[in-house]
Amino acid sequence: FIDRFLASAEAYRVPVVLVFNKIDDLNAGERATLDYLTWVYRDVGYEVLHLSAATGEGLSELLPQLSDRITLLAGHSGVGKSTLLNRLIPDAHVRTAEISESHGTGMHTTTFSQLFDLPDGGSLIDIPGIKGFGTFDMEPEEIAHYFRDIFALGHDCRFSNCTHTHEPGCAVLAALEDHRLAPSRYTSYLSMLDDHDEDKYRPAY
Repeated sequence: FIDRFLASAEAYRVPVVLVFNKIDDLNAGERATLDYLTWVYRDVGYEVLHLSAATGEGLSELLPQLSDRITLLAGHSGVGKSTLLNRLIPDAHVRTAEISESHGTGMHTTTFSQLFDLPDGGSLIDIPGIKGFGTFDMEPEEIAHYFRDIFALGHDCRFSNCTHTHEPGCAVLAALEDHRLAPSRYTSYLSMLDDHDEDKYRPAY
């Protein structure tokens, strides 16, 4: 989900800050995963913040990112967007819910998009939690352009039209082999290519 979202943001030149919430409720394995993801995305060049909307920890690092601009809160259902919104804007009174025990996923509490003004300037747009993230209006040869790390490596490929899947002299495959490219990022890239092959892309209207 993260890489699909980032690729779409790159395509439309939308700046992104990655926020990992609920850091007060992580076990050792989840903490290790958080550390890995933080390293991956900071290495690519994204700003990554850790916070707990429940306790307020880390909120001071987020606030400057929200000042005097319109910010969209986007993420899976259950990641704590509504709790964060209530922490930032106490008068918002946005409804929150627990994680579904039957599915292990968040339950929708926001059912429509709504804009809130922040007390110190700026606005937040709260949207319903995202269960899946499809991509549209993106040709397969363009996808690599929206992965910062893959795009940078691609300049050193032997062929200018390299798809980074099988070609000899592919700098991306070499970086993957040498552990200079995160496997998770490459897997996401292949997944988006597969979406196109399976005609999961929709034309933009």
